[in-house]
Amino acid sequence: MNQIKWKRLLDAGHRISLVLLSLICFSGIAFSAAQNHNDMDIVTAVEVELMMDQAVPSYLLDVRCKEGIVTLAGTVNNLLARDRARDIAETVKGVRAVVNRINVDPVKERSDDAIHSDVVNALYTNPATEYFDIAVSVEKGKTTLTGTVDSYVEKRLAEKVTKGISGVVSVENQIEMKYKTDRSDSDFRHDIKESMRWDTLVDQNLIRVTVKGKQVTLKGTVGSAAEKSRAITHAWMPGIKDVDADGLKVERWARDPDLRTNKYTLKPDKEIKAAVESALLHDPRVLSTRVSTRVTDGIVTLSGRVNYLQAKRAAAQDARNTVGVVRVKNHLKVVPPVKTIGNAELEDKILERLDADAYLGDYDFKANVIAGAADLYGTVDTYYEKIRAEDLASEIAGILYVDNNIVVKKTWHPMVFNPYVDESSTEDYAWHTFKPGITTHKSDWKITENIRDELFWSPFVDADQVTVVVDDGKATLTGQVDSWSEYDAATQNALQGGAVSVDNDLTISYLAP
Repeated sequence: MNQIKWKRLLDAGHRISLVLLSLICFSGIAFSAAQNHNDMDIVTAVEVELMMDQAVPSYLLDVRCKEGIVTLAGTVNNLLARDRARDIAETVKGVRAVVNRINVDPVKERSDDAIHSDVVNALYTNPATEYFDIAVSVEKGKTTLTGTVDSYVEKRLAEKVTKGISGVVSVENQIEMKYKTDRSDSDFRHDIKESMRWDTLVDQNLIRVTVKGKQVTLKGTVGSAAEKSRAITHAWMPGIKDVDADGLKVERWARDPDLRTNKYTLKPDKEIKAAVESALLHDPRVLSTRVSTRVTDGIVTLSGRVNYLQAKRAAAQDARNTVGVVRVKNHLKVVPPVKTIGNAELEDKILERLDADAYLGDYDFKANVIAGAADLYGTVDTYYEKIRAEDLASEIAGILYVDNNIVVKKTWHPMVFNPYVDESSTEDYAWHTFKPGITTHKSDWKITENIRDELFWSPFVDADQVTVVVDDGKATLTGQVDSWSEYDAATQNALQGGAVSVDNDLTISYLAP
């Protein structure tokens, strides 16, 4: 299929998705929060979440569910979209697991040599992966990675960078993890439990962790498939040989507030500081040895130096995902390596990276760089693509600041932040704001119902604790939630439900008078 036909199909598909979503909202098909989680309800919830995402062509996908096991089928044009569809499905309450049978059919055919060159270049130009000992081979778009890294997180980071290259249809990740350590099994167990305890996206109270011979076994219960995936990632500490999570079950009742009262309590600043520093230390994107953390009344201030711009954003998100953090002040300075890279070379690096990208390769961009500050120009369809262009430019060593002037065609399709799916919050992008002047074609009562449905199907917010009132498209949220992460997630749910702006008056339980 040629690029023009694919573009037309994508545009038509987005319109079909919105029509279907409107039909769901206006015909009364939208389910009530009082309904049980049967398989048909789960299918509808997953389909709605996929429809609302800018980076997944939901109209090309088929969703089925049996006893809470969701199966995804259909075709997308890149591996990141395939993974994203799975990640989104995992966040829906009631989904116990996801079987991903989505095929990848790239928009354009590319030679193996071109794909190989772009994968190697992407790994080399990204400061988080440039020193990884990785070899790349490509056969008919099927890409194999071999070599060694220190940790599971580094292994997955290399895989994700590879999946973002246009023409890659699959990745066989044969990278080995070799990390020499004399730490005991009990030390590993303690650190894994602590890592989960301080993550706002994991309720660890019902998770049992055992470590024997550097092999981890997780058993117990979590509230969502996304939470299970997150717990598994925590278990893969550097030096761990294997993780068995077959005994970790997903049950929606595990999100009961009574089961997590000890987690979301007021934390001493000293403990929050230690938890943030630990999170930064285990993130290969951050290079945290030069990051200083200060915590005052739950407000985290990050200062010091990082090697590239995207590391600054990653550090902020690591801090936000830490229990007890109220707000993050990001004062990190971007200081590239000693080697000076010329403006013209940096411009070429940006354009080469955007041209090789699976999402952005068909667009025309312009980059101007002066003293490390990059101005990006061009036109894309969605805010997701605008964000991705900025992220890719921010991953290049030598770029200190990005002024993103890329124009978005589909301004009526908002981009919201999903903490289980997206790596950076939309608040990290200076240009991304929701303007109260936006109007909506939905009635206030319909927006209210849609917001309640979003809250109900979220694995992260207890809908019974939130009261929703909508006036002229503006949503006001009142009630009580357990953490700042739930507070933020409720705002995103309201935007997903169709609110043109959100007044979040929710209180945090451990801060309530």
